[in-house]
Amino acid sequence: MEFEVRIAAPGGPEVLEVVDAAPREPGPGEICLRQHAIGVSFIDIYHRRGLYPLPAPGVPGVEGAGIVEAIGPDVEGLRVGDRVVYAGAPGGYASTRLVPAWRAVRLPPEIPFEIAAASMLRGLTAHMLLTVSHPVRDGSVLLVHAAAGGLGVMLTRWAKTLGAVVIGTVSTPEKAAFATANGVDHVIVGRTADVVREVSDLTGGRGADFAIDGIGGDMLRQSLRSVRPFGAVASIGWVAGPVPPIGIDELGTATLAKPSVMAYAADQARYPEAANAVIGAFASGITAEISGRYRLNEAAKAQAELEAGHTTGSLVLLP
Repeated sequence: MEFEVRIAAPGGPEVLEVVDAAPREPGPGEICLRQHAIGVSFIDIYHRRGLYPLPAPGVPGVEGAGIVEAIGPDVEGLRVGDRVVYAGAPGGYASTRLVPAWRAVRLPPEIPFEIAAASMLRGLTAHMLLTVSHPVRDGSVLLVHAAAGGLGVMLTRWAKTLGAVVIGTVSTPEKAAFATANGVDHVIVGRTADVVREVSDLTGGRGADFAIDGIGGDMLRQSLRSVRPFGAVASIGWVAGPVPPIGIDELGTATLAKPSVMAYAADQARYPEAANAVIGAFASGITAEISGRYRLNEAAKAQAELEAGHTTGSLVLLP
């Protein structure tokens, strides 16, 4: 049976509806992909809530992996039967889907579809943050919030290959153990922890070089106070809600940026280079850690558990 998951209206997980959907013929520059695995990320939840509305028919999901079933006119470099992975193209919660051919990157046979689907967008995010937003080098000290989450795992693994020291925040002792097992050097535990003081203690009063904040809410202020003079902060998510207005005087000497992986992945000149760097990182073990597998028609359950903070690592949907 062919089907897809659509957003009936902005709201909670209950607005996701499963509908029949026949495969479509690819147009110029497109491929039709038979999906074997689909990544689940917080971007999907932002789309469902209406923070970033999707065009009709409102199918969430921006990353996946599978086999090319058909090729449209003007497509070069891909053939029917190729294993590919993509990121940054909404419409992923579907058995089959159309994908712009330039987003489809060949997937080596040794990389499982599930790993690729769960890792591609997070890998592009890590590549953007660690090489463009604030180039990380040997000895750099990073503060990574939600270090036990899907992105936190990939950021940690990639940063460690660059020689960085990673301080991670997590909400529970169980997540602390998970983060430590995945390479975090120092873990700050608890939603009410004094992050600024603990980072200061861990760095001898200096502060982190770079803080990556996917929490939002009031945490961004703590992130700004946790970096060294002329350090950097990247605000990449709002799991805890919108960020209150921050006055320019509160920045001090820190650099604050709001980098977007969707914008990064939409750069058709940059995307192939970044995507192939991510594929290369997969071969070095820099991948997501999958902790939950759901059938495609269980997308609402997967999103609900991710949104509630009940998960570690990454989640995938299996058509």
